[in-house]
Amino acid sequence: MTTIYLIIAIVVVLLVLLLLVYNSLVRLRNKVKEALATMDVCLKKRFDLVPQLVEVVRGYAGHESQVLQELAHKRSSAMADGDLARRLNGEQNISEALKHIFVVAEDYPDLKANQNFLRLQEQLSAMEDEIALSRRYYNGSVREYNNQCQLFPLSLVASAFGFKSMPMFALADDRERQAVDVKL
Repeated sequence: MTTIYLIIAIVVVLLVLLLLVYNSLVRLRNKVKEALATMDVCLKKRFDLVPQLVEVVRGYAGHESQVLQELAHKRSSAMADGDLARRLNGEQNISEALKHIFVVAEDYPDLKANQNFLRLQEQLSAMEDEIALSRRYYNGSVREYNNQCQLFPLSLVASAFGFKSMPMFALADDRERQAVDVKL
């Protein structure tokens, strides 16, 4: 009789542990989704500022149209991409293109003194800081979630219920780690 109670107790404990692990994974996955949504809100704000910046710069540096077109193209493709890893890479490309715009602006004293440009530059700078914070939050959430999905024995529960690792936000390649060099 005590053997049956012992077996029942072990099964109940295992079921409770399974339930706790499953709920923990769901909670962490939702945290990652929240972090991604937060980053999306910040990126949407930046997407809304980019066309304004392009128009102000175009008025002063119209012959820099290749740089402006590249920024507009990267913005469009990043917004349209549905794959998370490609979208995160596209966002990094936009950041790089914005750096090029500000380097180009250094060669135009009238543009640097333009109040609209200065205001947009300040807003974009603040937005980039906000995006950096949201990326850190996203990466921290992903790290926590991925750890839970990959650590044994939690990985058994994760794989049984279809929890998969999520991509971190990272630089696409070593080129992006270097300083921006624009030659006119």
